Amino acid sequence: MLMFDKENLEHASPGGWMEEAYRFFSAKMSDTDHKFPCIPATIGYKLNHFRYVFLSDPRTPQASEQLAKSLAAYGEQSKEIGNYTSLIAIFETPADLVEHYHVEDYQGLFWDVLSKTSARDEQPWPEQIPQDPDHNVWEYCYGDEQYFMYCATPAHQRRQSRHFPYFIFAITPRWVLTEFNKNMSAAAQIKKKIRERITEYDEIGVHPDLNFYGSEDNFEWKQYFLSDDEQPATGKCPFAHLHMKKI
Repeated sequence: MLMFDKENLEHASPGGWMEEAYRFFSAKMSDTDHKFPCIPATIGYKLNHFRYVFLSDPRTPQASEQLAKSLAAYGEQSKEIGNYTSLIAIFETPADLVEHYHVEDYQGLFWDVLSKTSARDEQPWPEQIPQDPDHNVWEYCYGDEQYFMYCATPAHQRRQSRHFPYFIFAITPRWVLTEFNKNMSAAAQIKKKIRERITEYDEIGVHPDLNFYGSEDNFEWKQYFLSDDEQPATGKCPFAHLHMKKI
């Protein structure tokens, strides 16, 4: 899988839908009038700490295979990139997907892609991470690395912080978030500012499932894919019965 940085994409465009998707992403990250809420994300974009991959239609088997290869490659180099790094995975999103898929459909697709990607992981699940997604320190892992997952879709409308014209994952290593939280006072101020920005950016309030890693009432999986309303996620994590399977 080809992996790009910002300079690659701005000086040697991949063309087609990939070029359009990157233009949308760049505009969202750099908009100074309608500021994207996640301040560390905008910093990562500016510093060229993000790495980008363009994947097939998420409904195809190729998509999870490509994401698995991308995560394996990214995990080997992420610590050399910078403290604000994330892997931005943008999927080809055909018109029929945009026209017919609702938020709930994309949610199912999100977990399906993650489950099939995890099944390709050649590394065992990290011993320090519980296998139960309802544990407060559970999070998605691949290649013995821990990640926070963010998903945005074309169907999200009221929650613009989770809207993007293409199906997209932003995948952030846990070590990036650990580094960010080392200065507790500065991190607390930035988190407060992020929540203020969310109320300005979205048409609805801060989602009730947003929480802090390690808190007793924290569920990481609920934060990966937020609903387009203010209703908390219910039931069991869709990933729970699949994440340890191998293909």
